[in-house]
Amino acid sequence: MRMRFARMLAAGLAASAAAMAWAQAPAPNFASSNTSPQGVRSMASACAMCHGSEGRAAPNSTVAALAGRPKDEIVQSMAQFKSGQRPATIMHQIAKGYSDAEIAALAAYFSALPR
Repeated sequence: MRMRFARMLAAGLAASAAAMAWAQAPAPNFASSNTSPQGVRSMASACAMCHGSEGRAAPNSTVAALAGRPKDEIVQSMAQFKSGQRPATIMHQIAKGYSDAEIAALAAYFSALPR
């Protein structure tokens, strides 16, 4: 009986130590930033649903075309969406998903495209 209690106590202490170590570990990075040319093209493809293929919105669309817009203008718009300063239906949520480096890379990508 004593031996069984000792084993249970040791197992409990080991589990507690493991739980404490895990709780103090830094949060995992689920999606690392990918600002390589291929990564930026991949991120930009998600914009096509609303902003059109290669950032060229459909004629008479109320959604802004991104192709050929100045980089700083795109960065500023995304920052305003991200902070909630600029009203949006969905862009405020989308912008929060991008880091500043990713926003800058996307802005550079779209600004370099012909209108």
